Amino acid sequence: MGEEKSSIAMGSRERDRELLIPVGEDPADDSDSKASSSAAAAAAAGHHHHSGREAFYKVVRSWASKKFMTGCVILFPIAITFYITWWFIRFVDGFFSPIYAQLGMNIFGLGFITSITFIFLVGVFMSSWLGASILGLGEWFIKRMPFVRHIYNASKQISAAISPDQNKQAFKEVAIIRHPRIGEYAFGFITSSVVLQGYSGEEELCCVYVPTNHLYIGDIFLVNSMDVIRPNLSVREGIEIVVSGGMSMPQVLSTLDPHRIQVERARSSRS
Repeated sequence: MGEEKSSIAMGSRERDRELLIPVGEDPADDSDSKASSSAAAAAAAGHHHHSGREAFYKVVRSWASKKFMTGCVILFPIAITFYITWWFIRFVDGFFSPIYAQLGMNIFGLGFITSITFIFLVGVFMSSWLGASILGLGEWFIKRMPFVRHIYNASKQISAAISPDQNKQAFKEVAIIRHPRIGEYAFGFITSSVVLQGYSGEEELCCVYVPTNHLYIGDIFLVNSMDVIRPNLSVREGIEIVVSGGMSMPQVLSTLDPHRIQVERARSSRS
């Protein structure tokens, strides 16, 4: 009995020692945890490096695309200008260059100079009484042709819009009218004026042409002359604004003095 009690007491002491002494971790498990933590750290570092490289590439691509578009914006109007100018020179040069080629004079630009000189002489001749008479006779024949007269009338109206002669201009003045709602304005040209007679009296109206498709298609509005806003723009500047889609519109527009407009109208009517 005494031996059994002593063995029981020794077993309980050993259990107490096991509970008090901490059990050490396995070396293999410790190495695995260290390896996994180092792999996670390497993966995180690689992810940060990859994200930083992607951000750098994005910045470079954005900078390159902006500079490329800036170059396109600068070179596009220059290229278009040179291309149209070169095409116009070759087109005009083609009128008289075959004649010089038959004469054995193959000089580029000689036909262009001859064409410009010819156009200038036509303008001088048609400004005289004899030239105007011949032009009127030619228009009389053209207006008798069924299909050709429509083409001639349309082209003549377009050329009259930019004519340097103020009395023959189709577009008299640049105008701004309130259209289509209050607070919105439309850009147009005054082509003529008309007096509307009614029971309450007479009302002076301006015929305002508002282009809707570049310059040759648009709407016509009859607006009271007092409601027409006349900016300080010439007809050619107005045509440039319409053709460019409003991109050549000046940042500040000022209206003309109504008294000055009336004086100019009186002078033009006297002349």
